[in-house]
Amino acid sequence: MVIRFFGKKLSSFQIIILGFLGLILSGTLLLMLPISVKDGVGASIEEALFTATSATCVTGLVVKDTAIYWSGFGQAVILLLMQIGGLGIVSVAAFIAMISGRKISLLQRSMLQDSISAHQIGGIVKMTIFIFKIALTAEACGALLMFPIFCKQYGIYGIWMSLFHSVSAFCNAGFDIMGDKTGTFSSLTAFSSNVGIVIPICLLITVGGIGFLTWADVAENHFHIHRYHMQSKVVLSMTGALIIVPTFLLFLFEYTEGSFKSRILLSLFQAVTPRTAGFNTASLSSLSGAGSMLLITLMLIGGSPGSAAGGMKTTTIAVLIANASSVFYRKKSLELFGRRIEDGAIRNASTLFMMYLILPMFSAALISKVDRLPFGTCFFETVSAVGTVGLSLGITPSLSLFSHLILILLMFFGRVGGLTLVYAAIKSKKPNGAQWPVEKIIVG
Repeated sequence: MVIRFFGKKLSSFQIIILGFLGLILSGTLLLMLPISVKDGVGASIEEALFTATSATCVTGLVVKDTAIYWSGFGQAVILLLMQIGGLGIVSVAAFIAMISGRKISLLQRSMLQDSISAHQIGGIVKMTIFIFKIALTAEACGALLMFPIFCKQYGIYGIWMSLFHSVSAFCNAGFDIMGDKTGTFSSLTAFSSNVGIVIPICLLITVGGIGFLTWADVAENHFHIHRYHMQSKVVLSMTGALIIVPTFLLFLFEYTEGSFKSRILLSLFQAVTPRTAGFNTASLSSLSGAGSMLLITLMLIGGSPGSAAGGMKTTTIAVLIANASSVFYRKKSLELFGRRIEDGAIRNASTLFMMYLILPMFSAALISKVDRLPFGTCFFETVSAVGTVGLSLGITPSLSLFSHLILILLMFFGRVGGLTLVYAAIKSKKPNGAQWPVEKIIVG
């Protein structure tokens, strides 16, 4: 089966992009319906488009409070957009086709491979089934763990709250329906010391951000770590380091008041959520400059390949660190866990690093100029958007239409992936075997 658009044959990358655009458009139209808003009037196209993009791209930035502004139907639309956006449009479409008894074509298998960053096309259908088993099991367990606490405080409404926040956390979306947000976006601050909420949310964010390929490796090899693929070892070690080290730093330098338990829970949650969930249990405006920079760094790094998380990815940072190490020690090749890394991975990592730094910086400069806001505040917001995080210093609702459109583009870029957009826009050239002469250039 060949898919064409205006007579042009589409690549798998272009189909994935059109799929996300179609989902965002559908979500926008649904959120503009009067039934989606509590006042029965209907949202404006700007409000609906921004919210649909944020939910589909599992970001969590909002222009209207989700609990107060959107009705039960509107919240259900947001939940559906988060679920499809988090698992991937291609994966959801393939899963629906499978349960309806339809055969998955070679093109669909190729798109699935690109969608979840799988190494090979073989076994991709089995992997898709595994993805849904992991996702639905994790979300169900998370909802059950939070159910007693939410129901005790909110009654029967706690069932919906448990489900909504479980899906939002696993998909790294960051939407909440607490209904008590202030200008600083308090999110889950009311439960900052509640182990029954903080730990399940942290676990869901981590499980959803590790990546399905890694979980498949763990499921196959269990605790025989030496059998894991090199990528799984990189993902797990980087994930552990990016949780433990920031938690330690935040505990020592940011959250210095209160009981030991509350400080640990605050530090742990603020270390986990920037990659890339967007919940928070403490006011972000109270962070020091160093604390804000730590969160910005975590937002840029994000989760791991083949997951619901955004950002540059843990593997990208690992490759860059290993590359720097190989230069320092004057090694001829880049190595990780006893394996050499191909040159293409180094080029991709360097390109992604450049894109994820330049785009939010340039966008922040534009927003700062247009809305007359401090660059640092705008940079936090643009990094949150491109990293599909959703953490906010409270300026998003008051931004101009121009700035909202910038954030929409950044969220789309962050979810679809920078290289996916480039590959879809630029046609690759077939190599002809000829190469230019080599000449040295001094670097550094």
